[in-house]
Amino acid sequence: MSKKYFLLIITVLLVLGGCNFQKKEIYNIATASTGGTYYPIGVGLGQLWTEHYRDQNIKFNGQASAGSVENIDLMKNGEADFSILQGLISTQAAEGSGIYEGEQFEELRAVGMIWPNVEHFVLMDSEVETGDISDIEGKSFSVGPQASGTEQSTLTMMEGVGLTKENIRPEYLGYDDTISAMRDGRLNGGSLPAGVPVSAITDMYASGVNATVLDVTEAQVEAINSVVNTWYPYTIEAGTYPRQEEDIETIAQPNVLVTTSELDEEFVYNLTKILYENREYMINIHNSAREMQIETALEGLNTPLHEGAYRYFEEQGLEIDENLIPEELKECNDND
Repeated sequence: MSKKYFLLIITVLLVLGGCNFQKKEIYNIATASTGGTYYPIGVGLGQLWTEHYRDQNIKFNGQASAGSVENIDLMKNGEADFSILQGLISTQAAEGSGIYEGEQFEELRAVGMIWPNVEHFVLMDSEVETGDISDIEGKSFSVGPQASGTEQSTLTMMEGVGLTKENIRPEYLGYDDTISAMRDGRLNGGSLPAGVPVSAITDMYASGVNATVLDVTEAQVEAINSVVNTWYPYTIEAGTYPRQEEDIETIAQPNVLVTTSELDEEFVYNLTKILYENREYMINIHNSAREMQIETALEGLNTPLHEGAYRYFEEQGLEIDENLIPEELKECNDND
């Protein structure tokens, strides 16, 4: 065999190797702490995907983490292949804004919104004036644990209505501790964003704490989205919580399943299809998944879709905003 012919074969093999995506045996899905919603959803998702890829000996594992901020680091370091992120954190990482100013995660790609993170700003009835979130001014108010996604989203919402930590007496409590402190008279209110119903809010109403979930006005929604555009109006219907006799008009941001552009288009297409076409399976894992549906899969998203997810949603007839088109497809169109 001539040297020239040998080099040609090697070149062809290298090209073909670069075009073929090599599946791993184990894929990790980063979630959050075991006590929240992210973890059971992530574990259930891993079980669902594993079942469909059992014949290929591929496993998907939901792994506990400190939440959205750590999940970004895990993905950047190659320690997670997928993760669930708060929409705010996903948006900032993809754009290189907010806490990720100058540190844009260019390879970050969305698979879709899997359930909404509904904002619950609660305040003792004795402190309520207008009934909307501006009422927290001057009050002792928990913004969530320090360096948490809750703190980031709470401060962003406050910025939208012209408030900072200097305008409140901030505390840094978890959900159950927030309600306990309100019950004991040590705290006026707090921020508890999560999938509806939130167990701590249910406890607040059921145990007779005289407190209210504050509304978010249309003008406030617009102002908050001028800071980071990731929220949309959400109605917590009357009767969702004990003794809740009227609808609560608040906002929600997406909990986003993400991956990176490094994963194969066909692979992610199949995983997206499996996820959204097995809704009942996911509801059996956790009730929050009842809001996981194709029709709302793009609500509040600002992170570009993965090519595979883009193809799936396009086939389903969804209208896909320009900012969600993956850069890889834009480059292909430019080269046509």
